[in-house]
Amino acid sequence: MDPLVAAIDQGTSSTRFLVFNTKTAELISHHQVEIKQCFPKEGWVEEDPREIMQTVYECMEKTCQKLRQLNVDISNIKAVGVTNQRETTLVWDKETGEPLFNAIVWLDLRTQSTVERLISKTPGRSKNHLKHKTGLPISTYFSAVKLRWLLDNVVDVHKAVLSKRAMFGTVDSWIIWCLTGGRDGGVHITDVSNASRTMLFNIHTMDWDPELCSFFDVPMEILPKVRSSSEIYGQMKSGLLAGVPISGCLGDQSAALVGQMCFEEGQAKNTYGTGCFLLRNTGTKLVMSDHGLLTTVAYKLGRDKPACYALEGSVAIAGAVVRWLKDNMCIVKSSSEIEQLAAEAGTSYGCYFVPAFSGLYAPYWEPSARGIICGLTQFTNRKHLAFAALEAVCFQTREILDAMNQDCCIPLSVLGVDGGMTGNRLLMQLQADILCIPVVRPTMSETTALGAAMAAGAAQGVDVWNLNPDQLPHVTSEKYEPQINTEESEFRFARWKKAVQKAMNWETTETSCTGNGMQLRVGLKPLQESHWDQAGCSLSLAENRCREEDERRPLLGPSHPCPHQSGPLRSDRYAACCQEF
Repeated sequence: MDPLVAAIDQGTSSTRFLVFNTKTAELISHHQVEIKQCFPKEGWVEEDPREIMQTVYECMEKTCQKLRQLNVDISNIKAVGVTNQRETTLVWDKETGEPLFNAIVWLDLRTQSTVERLISKTPGRSKNHLKHKTGLPISTYFSAVKLRWLLDNVVDVHKAVLSKRAMFGTVDSWIIWCLTGGRDGGVHITDVSNASRTMLFNIHTMDWDPELCSFFDVPMEILPKVRSSSEIYGQMKSGLLAGVPISGCLGDQSAALVGQMCFEEGQAKNTYGTGCFLLRNTGTKLVMSDHGLLTTVAYKLGRDKPACYALEGSVAIAGAVVRWLKDNMCIVKSSSEIEQLAAEAGTSYGCYFVPAFSGLYAPYWEPSARGIICGLTQFTNRKHLAFAALEAVCFQTREILDAMNQDCCIPLSVLGVDGGMTGNRLLMQLQADILCIPVVRPTMSETTALGAAMAAGAAQGVDVWNLNPDQLPHVTSEKYEPQINTEESEFRFARWKKAVQKAMNWETTETSCTGNGMQLRVGLKPLQESHWDQAGCSLSLAENRCREEDERRPLLGPSHPCPHQSGPLRSDRYAACCQEF
């Protein structure tokens, strides 16, 4: 039998383990487990790092069971690759192996005042002050500000740093460290594609940057070692795959670029998941955007291979809007129902939906924006809203594509697509109509996991997957051609942009007044233990009087009881105190 390579695909909403044939890129078997997200406060999004690892182990075990049922010998699995939700931030204790706080997910907004404080200390108060080194604006999106928040607000994290026990990483680092032994010799690494999303990594020198770390006041000793995207990092230490090398690591969007086989300069793909991410390969040439896009490291497929870069447009809310319609608004009972409802409407009937639940990412980078639905009439019903939600995903992609065409000067003529939402045929046709170019969807849509598997199989010492252009397997696809005229597309897009302007500047961190006339400010310094008694208020009163957006309140670990409660807080609960002004 042909050699097999596996991939762990740890995404925002689920974990999967997938096994591929190295000669045909055929998906042999897989298993998926949903991930629970928690929303402790408005704008906060967290996941339990322990649960992430539990789902990894469960997916691996169940997939191996399925392989045995198919009479496939699991010893044919020659390597494992890891792909992950990027920017999601963890800190754990290297001695106990325990996470010190929940993982703060990439679209979390608690760091908005941290971002504003950081921007305020730059010359000219510019969010692009670090862009020449990082390719990124200072934003709630990236890992450094999340790590800064943890250092400022979580007592256990602060203590672990002082005692030299803290380890920082994105989800890839956590998974690889655990699988290679954890506190018993686990490998603490990340790859260049994930490192480039932290704002601590210099995309020119391809290493952690002391000046960037100083800007965010992050101790460099807690950072993982940066490696290429395709090399042997270590071996699995337990389970059915013990001894199998882990030899591929790519952030999910970079993995999708590889899985779509976009190895040539100018090729692009768009992934439709929780968010939406359009990447265009710029080769070994680093292109800085003048139109709100990110410059990121796409991949480095081997220690001695050159790094390749990409221009990226990131949309925070894509598939998440469907989940919102289902879980929050109960407009649909299942995600698949959205296509049927929208198809029955055939139009939004002038209704426009801007799902800026986490602010707006590219090309605006405006955290103050919030979601709106406009153009409503008495005729509007849930079918029109379903259609408007799908159109919103397509309009956001159009904004990114326009910016990308301006930066690259060569318009994209075709767009490759992948991700869970691409199974929605109406969405794909809408996307082609709004972009006015063909959209091509691979029949095998698991391109993110495929990319991680390809990187793992191609690693030196594994050598079971040949990435030379003439050796790449042929992947069948379906093509969606535009079916409306350009004038109609432009009219709808112009209305969308008008709606976007109405979504701007809803949330600010300026002084506000509560109903009882008390003045509150967001962005306070964390209260120290010596200040607790001075605050002189009960926890319930504090919760009522302090704005939930104040991301500077202390979060207390189990060893630090709140003085306003009779007993200690659990590690997953929060204490908040208020101050009079």
